Amino acid sequence: MALLDWITPGDGLRLQGEGIEIRPPRPSDFPEWRDLRESSRSFLQPWEPTWPEDDLTRSAWRRRLASYARDIDLGLAYPFLVFRKDDGALTGGITLSNIRRGVAQMGTVGYWCGAPYTRQGLTLAAVRTLSSFAFRSLALHRLEAACIPQNAPSRRLLSQAGFQEEGHAQAYLKINGEWRDHVLFGLIGPPHRAASPEGSLGA
Repeated sequence: MALLDWITPGDGLRLQGEGIEIRPPRPSDFPEWRDLRESSRSFLQPWEPTWPEDDLTRSAWRRRLASYARDIDLGLAYPFLVFRKDDGALTGGITLSNIRRGVAQMGTVGYWCGAPYTRQGLTLAAVRTLSSFAFRSLALHRLEAACIPQNAPSRRLLSQAGFQEEGHAQAYLKINGEWRDHVLFGLIGPPHRAASPEGSLGA
């Protein structure tokens, strides 16, 4: 099966990975998303920004989807939910955001995994799938990611996905109400073969 699987525009973009499928969120995903986030709150909150009081409400979900649609339309970000192929269960989310063009050609990868689905290789597969999409379909040159130094599973996951540890940033992001240091990671895409100039000698 091909890694990238484009389907009809009305159904959106689907990306196929090892044991997983990722696609943009839909209105109908709200109940499953809410239940997974709520049941995983204590597991996720130490590693995420503070959740707004109405974060798990349907009205907040509608605002979230509207923001996602604008970002996708402008090419600024591509948010996805992660589903297990075996049974279609929602396992988490992954986003390619802060896409910069021009001389940068880069974006930032962020992800979360519901507590019942950790240590099963599903998020790793999602990161690899998103990375391939970023390099092959969006023609980005570089991906960045960051995690709190104490988050050993995330550091290990990024290394397994091919990211290189590049440095340490002080008070980098406000996580769970506090400015936290982060370890910075980078991944460079495969080199792109330059097109041969028309009429070049030796053709």
